[in-house]
Order: sequence, then structure tokens, then C-alpha cells
Amino acid sequence: MAIGVPLHVDAHSPITIRRQLTAQLKHIIEAGGLPEGEALPSIRELAGFLGVNPNTVARVIEDLKRSGYVETRRGAGVFVARDLPARPSPTLRAAFLKDVVIRAAALGMTADDVAVGVLSLAGVRPAAIQGAVEILLVECSPPELDFFARELEAHLPVRVDKVRLVELAAAVRRRKRVGRWKVAVTSFFHLPELERLLKGKGIPVLALLAEVHLETLQRLAQLPKGTRVGVVSGERETAHNLEHSIANAGLPNIVFVGSCPAAGAALGRLVRRVDVVVCSTPAGERVRRLAGPAAEVIIDDRALDRRAMETLAALLVRDNGDGTPAASLPTSRRLSRQG
Repeated sequence: MAIGVPLHVDAHSPITIRRQLTAQLKHIIEAGGLPEGEALPSIRELAGFLGVNPNTVARVIEDLKRSGYVETRRGAGVFVARDLPARPSPTLRAAFLKDVVIRAAALGMTADDVAVGVLSLAGVRPAAIQGAVEILLVECSPPELDFFARELEAHLPVRVDKVRLVELAAAVRRRKRVGRWKVAVTSFFHLPELERLLKGKGIPVLALLAEVHLETLQRLAQLPKGTRVGVVSGERETAHNLEHSIANAGLPNIVFVGSCPAAGAALGRLVRRVDVVVCSTPAGERVRRLAGPAAEVIIDDRALDRRAMETLAALLVRDNGDGTPAASLPTSRRLSRQG
């Protein structure tokens, strides 16, 4: 190959092969291993050399094109871009990493702690987690449990133990799993009850906020002043969470009418009173059928607040060296969009 620095992939790494190759090729291009305007080997050649799927290599090339590192020329192939994106110099990056390592060591963090934290915050989930942290998730409905568990396990190296709120007291009394929970998480609505039930158990409690996507808030912010907005979802609690998130955004141009579940007579009454309905995908068809052309429908399936994810990741990597949460951690951590 005409690449000065050999490419390699680690099939056992928690980082996907696509990300590994993209990062390596960016580094090679930045370091001058592939000069501006030079042709890259073909997708088939790269795939054969590395022993990976050609589709993976094709996605890597697309990633490099989107970030401005390569360009395609019809009938000629893929070439290193002549105007590369501005990047910090290797010296600055090395100094930054050194500073991170020194600060982490001063906090008593191991190399594994730093690696887990970085992967968690970057949204990289290992294919197989050895010794993943077990956390308690408490919500009042199965759909909410599934939503939060799916989001948490997709972004953090954790195993989620799902418990309905009505069953938590019995689960705590049995004490079979209490000692294995490193942290307990729930939504704001159930935080006081969870704190009461876990009082004295030594388990930090964290309130998570499931909020509307930024694109939805941007669309709402562009609506005329006085636009009446309602929220609909499959479960009453989900609708209330969406309502709470939109209200916290403090958009001055909308008038919030209320929220309701997708089933029942309340839905018909709500859609007749609003100009715009924000709803989940499962509720979308029924909302459109009832609202007709009289109301605009915005689909939003929510996501966990990024700051909540970061706080939880930081809590999980701060320990006493034996995998247990630091004793200095507060018993409860509350998050909101304010501040």
C-alpha cells in the first residue's frame, strides 16, 4: 500500500472498525502520510488488505468525505482533499491528552476509568461489556422503563435492572439485588418517592430528564406568536414528560394547552383546541386522523438529556478503586434545563 503508516483494526476493541479506520486515516492524512491530491487505494483494495467488509470501508470513505478529508473524482477514484479542515496541531493534541491523564491521576482515576468515561460520553458502546455496572431504573409504566433502559444501555457501559415503582418497595425489602445497584435513576416525577424508598441504603439517586429533540424546539420557536400547542403520547406519563420538557424551554411564542395519552376521549378534545400537536411515532397516525388539516403534527420520540448522561457517566467512573461509588457523592443528584 502507498500509505506511510500501516492501517490496522482490532476486532476485540469496543470501538467499531468503522471508527477505528476513520480515525486512523484522518491521522495519516493530517500527518502527511497521504499528501493532498494523492489517490487512496480502492475500497476493494483496502477491504482486502485489512480483511474487513467492503461496505465498512465504503462507510469510512463517506465519513471522510463528509468531514472534508477526501474528495471523489468521477471515473478516477478517491483523493485526499486539497483544502483540509482546520485541526489542532498534533503537539496541541498531545499536550491536551497529557493534561487529561495528569488530572485524572490526581483524582485517583485509573486508565480504565478514563477509557470508560470517554467511551460513554462519546456514545460508543462496547460490543461485550465485562463487569458492566448494574444500575436500578424505576418508572411507573413498562413503556417508560423500556425507553429509559434502551437509551441508557445504548450510551453507557451499564446493565439496567428495570423495576416498576409499585414493585420497588417489595424489591427493596427482599434485598436480593439492593447491594448490586451502584446508582438508582428515575424521571423527575418519581424522584421524591425513590429517595424515600432508598433512604439509608447508600445508593445515589439521579433524576433523568427525557426531553424533546432540539429540532422540535426549533420548529416550535418559529411558530407565530400565540400558537396553541398540545402533546400526545402512548402513555400518560410519557406525555407529561414531553410537556415538562417543552415548558422548560420557555418559548414565549407558544401557548401550551395541555397533554394527554393517545387513547381515550381526551385526545379528541385536545386536538380541537390546538394548532400544533407534538406526539410520539406510535400516536402519530391516530392524531393525524383526528386532527385532519386543522392542526400541524410534529413527531418527536424524545431522547435523554445529554447533561444527564454526562452526569451519570461521571458518577459511575468516580469510585474508590473497587467499583463502588465514592462515599463523598451526594445521595441525590437533580438535573434540569435551568442554569
